[in-house]
Amino acid sequence: MPKRIMTGTVVSNKMTKTAVVKVERTFLHPLFKKTVRKSKRYHAHDENNSAQVGQIVEIQECPPRSKLKRWEILPVKGDAA
Repeated sequence: MPKRIMTGTVVSNKMTKTAVVKVERTFLHPLFKKTVRKSKRYHAHDENNSAQVGQIVEIQECPPRSKLKRWEILPVKGDAA
């Protein structure tokens, strides 16, 4: 089964090897037919502590690394490191 990949914004990088990523999604309300925005925060593993607050990153599912971390930050395609 393929792993889910989501795009979000880094909102915190104060922990060691962990970043908090906020993922927003939009959907149509079933009754009122209005576009609704919801967001959720995910703890993602960041091996090199390279994520900066405000940066847009992609996160991917991974096996559990701790109590809250079930996601990892994918390397940026244009990044050589």
